[in-house]
Amino acid sequence: MTAAPAVRQPDAAFRLLITSRRRMPESTLVSLSHALAASNDLDAAFVALAEGLAELDRGAVVGYLPVNTRDSRLVASHTWEQGHVIRAPLDVALRQFTPHLVQQVQAGSTFTDVGDESDTFARMLHLPSLGEAGDLALRGIRFDGELAAVLALYEHKRIFGPRLTEQFAPLTALFDLAHGRFAEREARAEAARTLEDVTQRVHGEYVARLAQLEGQLTKARDAAQTNHAGEALQQEREAARAAEETRRNASRLRALEQQVTAAVGQLEQAHIELHRRSEGLRQRTRTIYLMDRVLAMAAEQVDPHQLAEGLLALVGDDMQALRCSLFLRAPEPDTLYLAASRGLAPHVREGSRITVGQGVAGQVALTRKPLLVIDASDAQAQPLLRDEYLTTGSFISFPLVLRGELLGVVNLTNRAQRGLFVEEDVERVRLLGLVISLIAVEARLPEALLGRIRE
Repeated sequence: MTAAPAVRQPDAAFRLLITSRRRMPESTLVSLSHALAASNDLDAAFVALAEGLAELDRGAVVGYLPVNTRDSRLVASHTWEQGHVIRAPLDVALRQFTPHLVQQVQAGSTFTDVGDESDTFARMLHLPSLGEAGDLALRGIRFDGELAAVLALYEHKRIFGPRLTEQFAPLTALFDLAHGRFAEREARAEAARTLEDVTQRVHGEYVARLAQLEGQLTKARDAAQTNHAGEALQQEREAARAAEETRRNASRLRALEQQVTAAVGQLEQAHIELHRRSEGLRQRTRTIYLMDRVLAMAAEQVDPHQLAEGLLALVGDDMQALRCSLFLRAPEPDTLYLAASRGLAPHVREGSRITVGQGVAGQVALTRKPLLVIDASDAQAQPLLRDEYLTTGSFISFPLVLRGELLGVVNLTNRAQRGLFVEEDVERVRLLGLVISLIAVEARLPEALLGRIRE
């Protein structure tokens, strides 16, 4: 294997991401993430979003417009003025906008400009006036596969410089996650109320019918004691029929109770699924927070050692690995050096070299394929387990490859909570590894950090 070639310059998309991050106030994205996590309802989340917009541009206006999913109409306008949420009723059909705009809004994820009629539609949507001509952009918010609401961003018309939507997009992405959490909570509460109403109605009907049958049976028995023998026989027959009707009603009630029990089981399964989705949203929010923190470090051009520690913390904290290590390419052929570590033995120092093909990291660097060991039985069949950089029987070793070039290897083991790594964790590490590779190339981290270690 020959010496590693010079690091290529990052592509335009990554440079745009770093530039956008520099233009945004440093605390805005992190503050909004914490505020949304602490919000108890949708109004509090919208206030946090509006305050985040105020940090970017105090003259701009954001509006939250709920959508009636049955006929695709905007039914209300929520805006924020002087610390209060202002609500106004609406009756605006989406088809009043251009077909292209409606298609983009229903797709969600990005803002779409309204165009020359921005001020007219802003007044129609009850957005506060800017005092002069402005630009209006709309973004859809989807829930459970349907358009649930629309965000409207109304800003002063700009002649020079970028639009506010470029800086506001990360904040709306966090609000979209919080909106999904509140929508799931409302759906769960509505399902519980519906089930409770059905149960109470069925129980009331059963009690009323049972009381009616008991009254009929009592009357039949009283009549049997005073009437003629023939009439008494007839009354007994009536009583027998009433008893049979009672038995049938009891049978129907048991069947209904079984249906209610099955419905409760389905509701519990739905609650578990909603909890799983909520945990997934919480994990994605944490991942966004960790990625924002490491992007901030890269944008500030911090010390190479601190940047390497931040890159390792990105994947280590996200995957809850108590023991992890990051190897980067060394200038010598077929050689990697230890750039950052957590939880390793004291004698393992930064800058330690390993040869490609040696140990777990060397084998992964040689094959450029991730290695996953799930449990102890798999680990016993894996001779690489005695590597000094790994301890438990479950670990992930992942190669960092960008544009066909090997940049290094990251190792994760000793998971804090669940203990075992699974196949879906490898896909998460693949995404985080791509972010680490892009930042390492942008900062020329392998060469800069090795120079600091030599000093």
